[in-house]
Amino acid sequence: MATRSELDRALNQLRDMLFHMEALVREALLRGMESLKNRDAELARDVIRSDDAINVLRYDVEQFCVDMIATQQPVASDLRAIIGMMHLAVEMERMGDHAAGVAKVTLAVYAEPLLKPLIDLPRMVVVATEMLHEAVRALVNLDAEAAREIISRDDEVDALHNQVFRELITYMLEDPSTIRRATKLIWASHAVERFADRATNIAERTLFIGSGKLEDLTSEASGLPEVPAADDGEVAA
Repeated sequence: MATRSELDRALNQLRDMLFHMEALVREALLRGMESLKNRDAELARDVIRSDDAINVLRYDVEQFCVDMIATQQPVASDLRAIIGMMHLAVEMERMGDHAAGVAKVTLAVYAEPLLKPLIDLPRMVVVATEMLHEAVRALVNLDAEAAREIISRDDEVDALHNQVFRELITYMLEDPSTIRRATKLIWASHAVERFADRATNIAERTLFIGSGKLEDLTSEASGLPEVPAADDGEVAA
């Protein structure tokens, strides 16, 4: 049986890995939106390439967690914490896919002028990346109060997504020639909205670690139809 100090050292190493992964994911979404705002195809390609490093980190974290369970034999709250942090890595890997999805929108539209200056989409990204930052720290610090506050921020992202969706639908109704470009921006908004949803998933996992009970923090549905996708995070052609 491993000693408490050995387990604590391993937990600290695991937290460091997750903080590093969070920084990469947060930067990917910020840079993905920057590429879209500036129609910067090269930056978009760089964001897509960077997703490989996020994927590798996800599996590194999972393997580290499995090794900890096998060698440290954690129980009770320690075991829940390790499983929760493994879940966190999976959620962040999917968030990286959403960030890459925004960059893929850039590659689909960069050769044409944007329909309008992007205002609400960058606001969504700011809130979503802050949610990720707060959610990761809530989980590793087992801060239930901080986890519960994240849901209100998800409502903010949903409201902005609704606004973007309705505005772009108006463009399409008034001028059918804008349909393709407007649809791509809806895909970008959907990717950011899903990014924020995954931060809420992390908050739910935080409460589970602390209490042993999984709570659903999901707020009321936005009222908008779900954007269909063959694979979450991918962008339609």
